[in-house]
Amino acid sequence: MKKNCVWLLMAAMGVVAASCSYKITETTNYPEKSKSIVILYENDVHCGIDGYAKIAGLRDAINATDTAFATAVCVGDFLQGNTTGAISKGQYIIDIMKQVGYHALTLGNHEFDYGVPRMEALLAQMKTPVVCVNLFEPSKPEPLYAPYVIKQYGQKRIAFVGAVTPETMVLEGYSFYDTNGIKLYDLRPETFYDLIQQAADKARSEGADYVVLLSHVGETTQSLGFNSHLMVEKTKGIDIVLDGHTHSIIPHDMVKNQEGRDITVTQTGTQFNNIGKLVITPSGRMTTELLPSKDVPYENAQVKAATDSIKKLVEAATSRVVAKSDYPLVVSDENDQWVVRGEETNAGDLVADAYRKAMKSDIAFENGGGIRNDIPAGTITYGHIIGMLPYDNLLRRISATGEQIEKMLARCTALVPVLDGNFPQCSGIRFTIHSKSHTVSNVEVLQEDGSYAPIDPKKTYTVGLTDYNHQGGGLFECFKQCPVVFESTMRYYEALADYLTNTLGGTTGSAYAQPQGRITIVED
Repeated sequence: MKKNCVWLLMAAMGVVAASCSYKITETTNYPEKSKSIVILYENDVHCGIDGYAKIAGLRDAINATDTAFATAVCVGDFLQGNTTGAISKGQYIIDIMKQVGYHALTLGNHEFDYGVPRMEALLAQMKTPVVCVNLFEPSKPEPLYAPYVIKQYGQKRIAFVGAVTPETMVLEGYSFYDTNGIKLYDLRPETFYDLIQQAADKARSEGADYVVLLSHVGETTQSLGFNSHLMVEKTKGIDIVLDGHTHSIIPHDMVKNQEGRDITVTQTGTQFNNIGKLVITPSGRMTTELLPSKDVPYENAQVKAATDSIKKLVEAATSRVVAKSDYPLVVSDENDQWVVRGEETNAGDLVADAYRKAMKSDIAFENGGGIRNDIPAGTITYGHIIGMLPYDNLLRRISATGEQIEKMLARCTALVPVLDGNFPQCSGIRFTIHSKSHTVSNVEVLQEDGSYAPIDPKKTYTVGLTDYNHQGGGLFECFKQCPVVFESTMRYYEALADYLTNTLGGTTGSAYAQPQGRITIVED
């Protein structure tokens, strides 16, 4: 719920406002009797739309038994992830989600992919309270969305507090700064844990029996130093953390909070690998488990109808055949780990080559986080391509010195072997990563005759990349100050489709069957 002064109207409708206008308390009219509370949760769905009917159906089935109060919440990263989100800029996802009837949702970093105005317009269509403690306009003292919402289930009141990783200001920097570097929005990294603590304290003061944190922060420490375990260690008064962002599959990790109390942190994976189930007994005991979505036999008919309708629209828009491949184009491994974020893959080679061809540049880069989905062997449709490259990014050609390129390579590979979205897939260049010393050596640039020559730190090279990577959304802002030589109107998925069709003649051939040896990783 956005900050405003509608609390009087809310009160008249049976919704009691908190002490400040941007906090909300809502009463759900469940009978006054002691039953367990079941909170179903999901994170990082990334347009895996088939799971929405199942989480709603499971909730409905539990409520039908009258043995527990059941609800569902969302922990962010739902607007983007494959073709369904990309071709509608998130609208199709909202059309499905608003049928589910979530009791609360928080923002993920990828909700910012289409810009904050677009995100606001989409979320305004939702009946669900949006909670986020740390999204601010710089000149405003109150957050853009409510820090928490309190829901009542029988005799118990649960506060759902929301938080999104401040790292989003790096990953989706273009949504937070204008082209002159002026800050438009702020996720308050300097006071992040304090804001969470304040929300938990205020929710307790308003009578919340339990505080559930919807945390799109993640298990792995990222570029700004945040992770969900450290967040628990620095706070108190939070009963459980439903986490997201890192796509981890965690039924329950125990982390001691500031008072030494064990707090559960849990994640479901991604794209509805699992549906999380939190049970709070009448005595206050909390347990969590992950239910594989494929094993859930229930579906909500209304949500299923919406999903099926959207699928038909997407199929009509994306069924055009572009090319064929005798092998898969690899982004992730058999464990659903995004290896494109930590090593060269054939998909990364193909995408970067498409950029270099389209931009007529010496070199090209794409951050691993921008290449989202594998393409299986066989027919490659336009839908497959948008699924692999689902954002609305445009291509451009910039000018960068050899020294700037070398600095970018060292910065963006410093976390190897940890997977990181800034890892650079490349074309027209090759290099060696030293995973223990966190250095890069043997940087060489492709010459016209097909040979490679050492990069010249003082020479200027043209680089093909997306506006996202140039403006500071990826590659750690390393190229942000580099001048634009050519501004294209071509989207990055259009470049790949054109490369497959016109340059490769509708087939990937044998050249991309394996990574081409552009990136070497050694342990020293």
